[in-house]
Amino acid sequence: MNCRFCKTPIHNKFVDLVNCPPSNSFLSEKQLNEPEVYYPLTIYVCHSCHLVQVDEHKKATDIFNNEYVYFSSYSKSWVEHARRYVEAMMQRFEYNENSTVIEIASNDGYLLQHFKERGVPVLGIEPTQNTANIAIQKGIPTLTEYFGAATAQTLADQKKKGDLLIGNNVLAHVPDIDDFVEGLKVALRKNGVITMEFPHLLRLVEDCQFDTIYHEHFSYLSFTTVKRIFEAHGLTLFDVEVVPTHGGSLRIFVKHQKDDSKSISDRVQALLQKEEEAGITTEEYYLNFQERVDQVKYGFLNFLIEQKRAGKKVIGYGAAAKGNTLLNYAGIKGRDLLQFVVDAAPSKQNKFLPGSHIPVYDESKIAEYYPDYIIILPWNLKNEVMEQLEYVREWGCQFVTCVPDIKVYDPNLVEADL
Repeated sequence: MNCRFCKTPIHNKFVDLVNCPPSNSFLSEKQLNEPEVYYPLTIYVCHSCHLVQVDEHKKATDIFNNEYVYFSSYSKSWVEHARRYVEAMMQRFEYNENSTVIEIASNDGYLLQHFKERGVPVLGIEPTQNTANIAIQKGIPTLTEYFGAATAQTLADQKKKGDLLIGNNVLAHVPDIDDFVEGLKVALRKNGVITMEFPHLLRLVEDCQFDTIYHEHFSYLSFTTVKRIFEAHGLTLFDVEVVPTHGGSLRIFVKHQKDDSKSISDRVQALLQKEEEAGITTEEYYLNFQERVDQVKYGFLNFLIEQKRAGKKVIGYGAAAKGNTLLNYAGIKGRDLLQFVVDAAPSKQNKFLPGSHIPVYDESKIAEYYPDYIIILPWNLKNEVMEQLEYVREWGCQFVTCVPDIKVYDPNLVEADL
């Protein structure tokens, strides 16, 4: 395997989660009796550019297809995060009716709707037709295709370059990161701004967030490596913010290298120094991650087995990709230890989780079953879920998160999302 950025042959293994089906390949009841395809989920570190990555065992075009089950608008906290982002960008860069805002991987229009409400012309680029259709119904123009240098050149030829290019949780999803970043350069106006948000590798390692590893995420990104990738394409990172989403993410601000209208924030050098001091560019930084991951698995299994022996009823909330990584690595099969999972997205309901084959229901199932414990699989949305399900305190049900270790929460005690 060669590094997807610098093309160096890589052999340094970061963590091996063995084999599992793609985390968003939900199954119908009929498909339970059919063969299920498993792919290796082994992560490597490039010793040259320090990009952490998984090989492309399943093509991105097969993962992000017209049956894609993730719709951004079903998370209230994520929509609110998008609204606050739009407000901040409007204040900082003063976009108006003469500006053009383009979002890559725009999903169901969860973010662009806020610019549209403010009279700013928008364009979404989204490869999954089913989510793009929802955005189009909201009046958001959307191209249903994969973004890269070719798409960017078409936009440039049509004089549709962006004053602001947005990519939230997409940079990690692209197998050809060079083509993607080159596309950003081509599609950006002379004095335009790119913002990208992605989970921070530093948080993944330090908080043992191994469940954020799945086949959709081809790369796991540090600020140091991202800076190097963008600079290779004539782009400069001029600011960075740490944001709490997805367990700790970065929001980078990017300009053309020849753009002198924006100064480089002190936060850029400060974060580079923080990563260097943490050792993120050394092989030693990644050495014991496998052992830590295995301890999380053992703790999760011990909790489930203890509750089973005690006659307690345990369910999950959130049919999220990270939950499927945890369940599959722990070897959970069927409903023996986890009866079912509840999810707000109709696209996931009445289907079965890949690998574990645990059924997914709507929320009404909770009041029918009266569980003793609800495991919040998307732990980054803990606060939102606990508020939404506050009624379970009527029968003493408790909430549980499993990463980086088992934590049991009283439903009356709601903490901030991480």
